[in-house]
Formats: sequence, structure tokens, C-alpha cells
Amino acid sequence: MNKTLLCTVAALCLATSAANAEAITVLVEGGGHSLQQAAADAFTKETGIEVNFVEVPYQGVYDKLTAEIASGSSNYDVVTIDVVWNAAFASHVEDLSDLFTDAVKADIPPALVADANVGGKMMGMPAWANAEIVFYRKDLWEDPANQAAFKQQYGYDLAPPATWQQWRDMAKFFTKDGMFGTDVIGATSEEWMAEVLQAGSPGVILDADGKVILDNQAHIDALEFYRAPLCEDKSVPDNALEINWGEAQNLFYQGQTAMMKFWAHAYKMTPEDSKVAGKVGVAPMIGGSAGVAGIPGPWYNVIPSTSQHKDAARQFIAYQIAHNALGIEAPLGLAATNSAYAGYMGKPGYEHFGPLLETLSAPATRGRPLNEHYQEIVDEAVMPAFQGALECEDNVASLLQDAAATARDILGQ
Repeated sequence: MNKTLLCTVAALCLATSAANAEAITVLVEGGGHSLQQAAADAFTKETGIEVNFVEVPYQGVYDKLTAEIASGSSNYDVVTIDVVWNAAFASHVEDLSDLFTDAVKADIPPALVADANVGGKMMGMPAWANAEIVFYRKDLWEDPANQAAFKQQYGYDLAPPATWQQWRDMAKFFTKDGMFGTDVIGATSEEWMAEVLQAGSPGVILDADGKVILDNQAHIDALEFYRAPLCEDKSVPDNALEINWGEAQNLFYQGQTAMMKFWAHAYKMTPEDSKVAGKVGVAPMIGGSAGVAGIPGPWYNVIPSTSQHKDAARQFIAYQIAHNALGIEAPLGLAATNSAYAGYMGKPGYEHFGPLLETLSAPATRGRPLNEHYQEIVDEAVMPAFQGALECEDNVASLLQDAAATARDILGQ
């Protein structure tokens, strides 16, 4: 654990007066509760402040916090929210800038620090984070016959794919014997957005000033590449528009695809009875002209402005980030700090942590736009163009130009 970070937070906690509450209530999505329970138990033991979790389904977090804001009530002292809601709630939560000491910021991947900053306000502290990395079949990649055949066909050694061209080459090579090389997810656009960053775009959909860049060259290049395995190479199942995260995961587990780009937590959760159990290798997300890049999936601890126990809530959030590694033993096995991940690297069963941290910390990695109209833009502009491109008939540039016009209308640009 990062000793400097611990000392900094310990000093903060000692400097803070004893909390005016014997208990705080944390609203959290069901899957995220376990990632914070160990830290909460240790916090209670050290401070005497009880931490009570209220677990709700994913959408329930948004709905309950929205209702609390509207009513001015104070049922929750801390709420753990998805990054996609940061912009919507930024004006209704406390500023946590004082918790982002130099030591804390140095221990968190830059993209996660950036996503906490909404309009100059550090509106939340990351509790854990995820990103897509490359999953591949080690048994296939390590097979001498495959290695020789691939080298003869493509002129370079068979190794985990690191570039766009390698991804396409390997997907084509392993499309044989009733198996596809990979998949194309058509039900959500986030995987393509990561490739937009890999292509060198300053952001996805919007730039840092909130201007629409959905039709810039990086978006075009990335969408051309994303659909190529489907439309040109025929190295993926042809029902791409029906494939979402779950379907892609099942294809890989059933041995129907040789590799996939997927959220890193899945490595630890590979079913023991799957056809790929014990055969899964992992690598950082692939890179384009800008190198490796991903779209992080962090969740943030925020303090609603309506909370009556803000001092205790701040102490808990500071403690949770300082003891962030305690969440790694939970089923999802995720954290938000570099030191938490580094502490487990090299341990059996945690081979995915190196690729995950490399992807999270890559210079081109950044989050989705922190704009309250983001989901509307995705639904009304991005998805029609994205899915239209996956029908393999329309011109990608034209589709994105139309989508950009729709997005500008939504934003009044």
C-alpha cells in the first residue's frame, strides 16, 4: 500500500473533528457493495462510525439520488455513482478537492482524476475502475503449428495482438474449424469509442470545450476499422447488431471465438466449466496511431449536499481510497489506485492487473464526455450512425456527418 498516501489520509482524519454521527448510509449498486465492504469494516473498527449500505439495482442509484435531490431529504451520506452520471449530479454534491492531495492524485490513473473534475469541482473520489483489455486463447497462440502457419502467412510472429493490423490478421487467421477469430459488438458503441481514442482523437463525440467532433477523421478511421472484421474480413459472427457484452462473453467462453476485447474483471470470473477455463491469456487493449487507449468504467463516491453527516462521509471516502486494495479480494476484484493493483501483480489469478493498469494509465485513455446530454446524443445521434455502418452498405463519413449534425442540434451548436 502507498505509505505516503496512507500518512496523508491519516493526518487528514486526525485533523478532522470527530464525526457528528455514529453511522453513515451509503447508497450503492448491488455489484459494487462488496468492493467497499472490507474498507467499511476496517473504517468502523478504527473510527467507531458504522457504515450501512443500501443496495439497489443499477438504475435505482440514479433514481434514488435524483429523488433525494428533488425532495431535499438526506437519506444517504455517500452515494457511489457511475461516471456517466457525474455531470448530472455535479451541482448537487460536495466538492472533494481537499481529498485530492498530490499523493492521492499520483496514485490514481490520470483519466480517473480527470473524470472527477466537472467544471473545476472535484465532485467525487473514484472507488474502483475497469477497462476493456484483450482476452485470447493461450492454447491456440502457443500451439507450434499455429505459430509456424501464422508466421508463414503474415510474416511476423504470433503473439497477443497489440495493433489494429495485428487484430485483423489474427482474427482472420483463427476463423477456421467452426470458430471465429473474434466478435463485433453492435448493441453498444463503447468498444468503437475506445478505438476513436486509439486513432488520436482528442475525445469521443465532444472535445474538451464541448464541441462536437463526431465527424473528425479519427472517428471515421476507427469506425472503418471497427466494422472491417464484419464487412470485409468475415472473421466474426454476422449478427453483430444482436451482440452485446453478454453475448460476446458467452461466445468466447463457449470456444466460438479465439479472442475478444472485454472488461478486465471477467478474467477472474471465467467459469470453471467453460471450454476456455485455464486457457485464457490477457494483454493490454490494442493500439492505433495514438497507441493503447481505453474508455474507463469508474464509479465515484460522492457526498450529496443534503447529507447531515458530511464530516463522517468525508472520513469514509478518504479512508476507502487510502485502503483501496481491500476491495480486490471481492468477487469483482477491482480497485482505483495504482498501488492497489501493483500490490497484486505477479500473484496467480491476477494476471489481468498488468494489462488493466497499462490500459487505464495510457496517455490516450480518457473518459466519455462529462455532458448532461451525453446519453441523449448517444441514443439519437451516435447509435443510428454506428449501427448503420455495421450494415456494411453506407459510407462511414456520411453517416458520421449526419450524426454530428444531430448532436450539434441537441447541444444548440
